[in-house]
Amino acid sequence: MKIVIAGLGIIGGSIAKALKKYTDHTVIGINRSSAPIEKALACGAIDAAGSVEDLKTADMLILGTYPDAAVSFVRENASLINKSCIVTDTCGIKSEICPRLCAIAEEYGFNFVGFHPMAGKEKNGFDVSEADLFLGASSIIIPGNAPESAVDTLANLTRKIGFGKVIFTTPEEHDRMIAFTSQLPHVLACAYVFSPQCPNHNGFSAGSYRDVSRVASINAELWSELFIENKEPLVAEIQTLIDNLTLIQSGIKKGDRQELATILHRAKLIKEALGE
Repeated sequence: MKIVIAGLGIIGGSIAKALKKYTDHTVIGINRSSAPIEKALACGAIDAAGSVEDLKTADMLILGTYPDAAVSFVRENASLINKSCIVTDTCGIKSEICPRLCAIAEEYGFNFVGFHPMAGKEKNGFDVSEADLFLGASSIIIPGNAPESAVDTLANLTRKIGFGKVIFTTPEEHDRMIAFTSQLPHVLACAYVFSPQCPNHNGFSAGSYRDVSRVASINAELWSELFIENKEPLVAEIQTLIDNLTLIQSGIKKGDRQELATILHRAKLIKEALGE
């Protein structure tokens, strides 16, 4: 296939590198700034620098941009997109953008399939992208109204570049789960480092501090967009966390060791039952 990747950040860049490492597809890169394109060409992550004209002959368009930018790119260039092209995004929220992209696809006659690669780092940009970023990761696919053949093509492609599991779901279920598994930990990490004790942690911290604070090294522009566009599920998860923190705080305040141990043991049992 001729695959166009619009946006060569950590995800778009890693997909490009993985495609070149694990497949024989032709990869064309499009990016707002020239530096990532030059770096991608230099390391062989893309076969050529492209333009929107490449959409006329593309078999697949992968959007490696922020959610609103992904919708804008497709809307602005929809008339150029090959009708047999499979368009997919890589965004961390789906209810806000999948219906909009599905509507554009239906209007212009191409196929849209939602996609969220469950992989990343606390750093961003092409410089930290890597071909093996997705090894063993989950590939979440939102079929929407796309034909089965388009969904299968995308799913099989993700398997070829290293994803270990493919999950098919709806935009709504995706966003409910992502609010818990991805967005809430970022909220927690940011809240955690707001403590006045944080600047003095050196020498007093080890693995626990690193585990909880790691994703506080956050792309504020991206995550603020993701948080707001997934507002209702995320606010609900934050409230649940507040309630659970209050429960533990209450047990500590009362000084009832047995009650507190029971609460903590329940958490231990939940975690162990999951086996991970």
